[in-house]
Amino acid sequence: MGRKDRRRGDVRAEAAWAGPDPSDTPVEVVTGAVDALVRGQEGGGVDLAAARLADTEDPAWAGAAGRALLDTLLFAVADAWARGWQPAETVRHVTRESGPLAAAVCADAVTADLQRHSAATVDPRWAEQVRALDATAPVSGDQHLSRLGSEHGLLRFEAVEVVLRLLALLRVLPPMRRLGPPPGTFRPGGRTAAPVDRGRLQRVRALLAKAESTEFPLEAEALTARAQEMMARHSIDLALVTEDPEEPEAAAARRLPVDSPYEEHRAVLLNEVAEANHCRAVWHRELGLSTVMGFPGDVEAVDLLYTSLLVQAEAAMRVSGSARDRSGRGARKDFRASFMSAFAVRVGERLTESARAAEEAVTAETGTDLVPVFAAREKAVEAAVEEAFGALTTSRVRGPADAEGWHEGRAAADAASLGTRERLAR
Repeated sequence: MGRKDRRRGDVRAEAAWAGPDPSDTPVEVVTGAVDALVRGQEGGGVDLAAARLADTEDPAWAGAAGRALLDTLLFAVADAWARGWQPAETVRHVTRESGPLAAAVCADAVTADLQRHSAATVDPRWAEQVRALDATAPVSGDQHLSRLGSEHGLLRFEAVEVVLRLLALLRVLPPMRRLGPPPGTFRPGGRTAAPVDRGRLQRVRALLAKAESTEFPLEAEALTARAQEMMARHSIDLALVTEDPEEPEAAAARRLPVDSPYEEHRAVLLNEVAEANHCRAVWHRELGLSTVMGFPGDVEAVDLLYTSLLVQAEAAMRVSGSARDRSGRGARKDFRASFMSAFAVRVGERLTESARAAEEAVTAETGTDLVPVFAAREKAVEAAVEEAFGALTTSRVRGPADAEGWHEGRAAADAASLGTRERLAR
């Protein structure tokens, strides 16, 4: 009995980190503090470490502490890339877990990491993600903490604490499937998928943006129809020019955010959009992400259409929720969840019908049977999903709990601009 008590006493004694030793270097202080945060042994030791790193009485120590924090942060970012994470989703995850301040610090570190590599060794898609963060790389390790303080109104101690907690969060990022080469490893050339027409994508984005902003449903329908028609034609054209339909190009992958609230219904909506466009969506519930796998043009279409449909669904839900309750009360949670559930299901039905109509129209126009073409492509996608994830599990989505919300959601889905493809043959 005494032995068991002694063990419990040891656990309690080790639960809180005592803090750095007086002889520790700045790197050792940073490492000890991050280790304590990761193990849940915070206590007052982390505060002591932060105070030590924030000390400016000795200029040499202060400079070394700033460099140690920045160097460790750059190493943590590079380690995230080695575990399959990408810039945009890393910063988004930090935002979800630690808030916008930590995300801003992370974005700066991501930008600094990019600058360490030659542009020729960085995938253009990776560089585009980093540029979209619109962050500024630290000038030097010595000035890193000072700049954080001045930009965000933080005391030096507070800036140190933000960096330490960010380091702990990056340390425990789970491994993800690598979607492309990290910085420094990209090599131009080699076997690649058929290129997506970027000019066409820009026109599609412009059309969808107008469809989302207009107050006139008929105009939105026409704009989105044209956008979807352009993407559908591009996808079918690429499928028809495949040199060997039995061995189509390798499937591409992209991770898309699936945010709360009603994330499970958003995931269903994304899955419906993906399947209608010959793609597969794998939901990572705990990370708020879904991996969409398919051919490049199809993945682009899924991304654009899913984003647009979310905007339309949320706008329609606000209108339905305010109109349904004349007492002035907002729509109940059950109503909103049922609305999103019905919207996702009905949109899936419409997309499937639209996809079949598009393929039948092209078959009639060209005399080409698209069934074996898309069967080969879907087989390639399934093989890529199997290789990436192995055996997958399914989860049960909660059914509708509000009948009015369900009917309103189906009505909104019927009115949503999907970009029907009936005009494709013309």
